Amino acid sequence: MDKMKKAALKAGKKIIENTPEPIKEKVEDKIKEKAKEKFVEKTEEKLQEKVNAAAEKLGHAKDENADKVHGKAEEAKEKVQDILLSVRDKLGNVKEAGEDFQEKISSKDDKKKVKGYKGIKGVNQIKSSTDLKSSTKIKSSNDIKSSTDIKSIGS
Repeated sequence: MDKMKKAALKAGKKIIENTPEPIKEKVEDKIKEKAKEKFVEKTEEKLQEKVNAAAEKLGHAKDENADKVHGKAEEAKEKVQDILLSVRDKLGNVKEAGEDFQEKISSKDDKKKVKGYKGIKGVNQIKSSTDLKSSTKIKSSNDIKSSTDIKSIGS
């Protein structure tokens, strides 16, 4: 095959040497046009390959980022749900404590019942030294009734 190429090149050179100038110029122009077309095609193909590779990389990066974003969103959603559940539990505990406190306040037992302002005695209701019984007003053993002093049911 190498011999054939060398033979073709030699034949091409001899043909070019023996051809007239105007034909040489036309052939040269056509060769330049073909070379230009080939160069443009090759360049376009290379650029297209590079653009396709870049687009593919961009697509992969986009998919990876989307997966990461969805993963982070799921994590955030779970964290928020956990926080809301703990807040709900704490509010339930506060509600229970409030109900217990309310029950203690409103129980029927007077000892535990908190008095309102109306239940507090005023100054005029407090006994003074003049309201206390003296020793002469205290009943003695003579004042106790005997069985004869008690009226019977029939009389």
